[in-house]
Amino acid sequence: MDQPQSEHNEFPPLSFRDFSTAFAHLSDNELRFSFWIFRMMNNTALTNILIALAELGLKWGLPIRWAVKPTVFRVFCGGETIFESLQAVEKLGVNQIGAILDYSVEGQDKEIEFGKTETEIVRIIQLAKENTNIPVSCIKVSGIASNALLEKLSSNKDLNDTEKREAANWNLRFERICQAAFDHDVPIYVDAEESWIQDAIDRIVETMMARYNKDRAIVFQTIQMFRHDRLEYYKNLIARGRREGFKVGMKIVRGAYLDKENLRAKEMGYPTPINPTKQATDDAYNAALELSIENIDWVEICAGTHNEESSMWLTELMAQKGLQNNHPHIYFSQLYGMSDYMSFNLAASGYNVSKYLPYGPVKATLPYLLRRAKENSAIAGQMGKEYSMIVNERKRRSQESFGDLDSGI
Repeated sequence: MDQPQSEHNEFPPLSFRDFSTAFAHLSDNELRFSFWIFRMMNNTALTNILIALAELGLKWGLPIRWAVKPTVFRVFCGGETIFESLQAVEKLGVNQIGAILDYSVEGQDKEIEFGKTETEIVRIIQLAKENTNIPVSCIKVSGIASNALLEKLSSNKDLNDTEKREAANWNLRFERICQAAFDHDVPIYVDAEESWIQDAIDRIVETMMARYNKDRAIVFQTIQMFRHDRLEYYKNLIARGRREGFKVGMKIVRGAYLDKENLRAKEMGYPTPINPTKQATDDAYNAALELSIENIDWVEICAGTHNEESSMWLTELMAQKGLQNNHPHIYFSQLYGMSDYMSFNLAASGYNVSKYLPYGPVKATLPYLLRRAKENSAIAGQMGKEYSMIVNERKRRSQESFGDLDSGI
């Protein structure tokens, strides 16, 4: 998939089929390892069995670290600590790709654990200030507050005294994190979550935007475009930002939890918040990109997507608007270990690119890895595409090697 570049850009043409660029950062041994991992994940039946076994191991507290860390963890996570992850950060940086250190500890429900997560995120922000290869930070709000509390706040139910204290603590934790981001001039992406806890997140994110985004976007909201109400939400937020004088930071994703959302809506008897078709989600996503470029004087965006068409559409919108490839208000982003054929080629063509780089103790990050495995299994052809790209690069390298041998005869 090639794109003609406008004359004011001095970068090479963008192609998502330039495999030599896409996988130049992987040695032959690393490429071979990725080949076997993706070959396994391309087998849906096998993947489902392994997911089930991992979930049982997690539930029963079995020692599964030995099996996870040297395999899928190695491909999709940076390490168990910030220090372990720095090697991946620097490797991405050499290729002009920023790292978003994502402390992927999920499913905690104790105040002491929420405090540890806050401390870790502030550490990331402080590190990012000193390391140009870490352009932004991120936070999953359910890492510093319980889902039960967020659900109750989202439904505007009365809180008991204990819940009021928990809510006050959550507000303070989130405010301290946003204050640290502002003080260190490091933007923070706030992840989107399930619809039944999202309203509480929306309210506090918008409050922090109004407080800290006066000059530039420091606090970023995330919209999941598989929800049929999010495009209108985005339009209203831009209008409010212009009216009240704060810049809008927005990470735009298609969304996770699709099956979970539809199942809950069915079980509880309310209309699903999810678009009726994938095409409707694709159209909404691309419309959000168009809205962003129309308002690029006021918004800063991160296009978080593994979809080639949407990524190429954004580059075309930028060219139509006469924007430089490396416009400071526009980032492309993919997950670490995935869609390297997109990330590395976008970066080589001069676009701002980042990779979400999850890290954390293996046991604590296992829910993240399981969720990603389920999401990727649910995306038609995604694992097959990843696998075929790696296969093509191995063939290219093999042919290149034979070519070198022939030339030496």
